[in-house]
Formats: sequence, structure tokens, C-alpha cells
Amino acid sequence: MAVNYGSKRVVVGAHYGLRDWLVQRITAVLMTLFTLVLLVQVLLPGPMGYDKWAGIFSAQWMKLLTYVVIVSLIWHAWVGMRDIWMDYVQPVGVRLVLQVVTLAWLIGCAGWALQVLWRL
Repeated sequence: MAVNYGSKRVVVGAHYGLRDWLVQRITAVLMTLFTLVLLVQVLLPGPMGYDKWAGIFSAQWMKLLTYVVIVSLIWHAWVGMRDIWMDYVQPVGVRLVLQVVTLAWLIGCAGWALQVLWRL
């Protein structure tokens, strides 16, 4: 005779928990480090103007680092917005539309950022 010590727990959802938590923390740390690197470069002696600003982003390593941070920002925003849509929007159709619009907007922002960075 089988002994039943309670009902099975039914867990629903996409099970993103730990991965999303790590993504939020890692991207936040990356964005913070980038901000510090940028602040150091901006606060170096000399007048602040377009030439200095363009000079900061003229090096390929800085363009690449900036784009990596932009992708991190987009990923960070996606995780946050997806969680908001999943938690607070109950109709599945509306939630899907909001997620697709959010993804389209974020991908568009990434493309625009790529265009701006490599135009400098």
C-alpha cells in the first residue's frame, strides 16, 4: 500500500528563475563597470566637447564594449519587461502582443545603436 504524504505541488510557468536572476545581476554589473570606465574618460583633464566625446568612442575596443553594454541593457530590459507582462497581464493574447512589441522595439534599438556607433 502506497503512502501519500500530501498532494503533489503543481508548478507552472516558464521556470526562468535562476537564469533571469543571474542575467539581471551580471548585466547590471557590466553596465556599472562600463559607466565607471566612461566616467573616468570623461573626467580626464581637458575641455568636454564633441571632439573629446567622439574621441572616446573612436577606438574599436570602445565601440565593441559599448555595443556589448547596449546588448546587456537590452537583455536586462527584456527580462524585466517580460516578467512584468507575465505577472500583471492576464489575457494571453494581450500578453503575447505586448511581448512581441517589446521585443521588436528592443531589437530596433539595438540596430539603431549599432548604426550610431559605427558612424562615429
